[in-house]
Amino acid sequence: MPKLSIDINADLGEGIGNESQLMPFISSCNIACGGHAGDEDIMQHVVKLAKKYKVKIGAHPSFPDPENFGRVAMDMPCVALFKSIEDQINLLIAILEEENMNLHHVKTHGALYNMAAKDEKIATVIAEVMKSMELPVALYVPYNSVMAEIAVENKIPIVYEAFADRNYNDDLTLVSRQKENAIIENPEDVFQHVYRMISEEKVKTISGKKIKIKAQTFCIHGDNPKAIGLLNRLNNQLEEKGICVR
Repeated sequence: MPKLSIDINADLGEGIGNESQLMPFISSCNIACGGHAGDEDIMQHVVKLAKKYKVKIGAHPSFPDPENFGRVAMDMPCVALFKSIEDQINLLIAILEEENMNLHHVKTHGALYNMAAKDEKIATVIAEVMKSMELPVALYVPYNSVMAEIAVENKIPIVYEAFADRNYNDDLTLVSRQKENAIIENPEDVFQHVYRMISEEKVKTISGKKIKIKAQTFCIHGDNPKAIGLLNRLNNQLEEKGICVR
């Protein structure tokens, strides 16, 4: 009987510098493309590491707002947002081509990701970028989101994503980083959080409710100071349950 497998992804190239330590524990990565963080040198460095460790590579476009690390909502005209996302993805694609590597997926970052989950206009811009570039790649999206719905309508392949190190509200939005309980730091809590989503297809929210969720990929944030330890432990505990990361 084949093992159950999942994907674990991390947001990289964001200036933390821990990519070489994270790579052995993940199966896909989302590389910052200069919108909220990163530049061509950093992107090239991370691409080469991903190539070495056979980690799938995704573009991680954001609102063009490095000052706020892309975590503040911006009111941009659709045309300007389209161009910004397109330019960011193209920058990574150019580097991938130099390394004879392919783009595997796109995952938006921060406020752009959160807004696309519920804002039809933002989600449509992202879908239109994917269509116009004729990218044969998947879009990482939250379960039961506007972004997922619009991607499916536009025949864009999707991969449902959940967050291994973030707490959820009852409406499946992430608990705001402004709150103390936004981030899960205890390794055992991270494992139970992820394992419940895999085995029960439910997430335990901060109110104690268990809400239906689906996920094929789980994100640990690369800028989480405890990311390496969390990933190491999570990989080991999943392996003990017969679940492989790939």
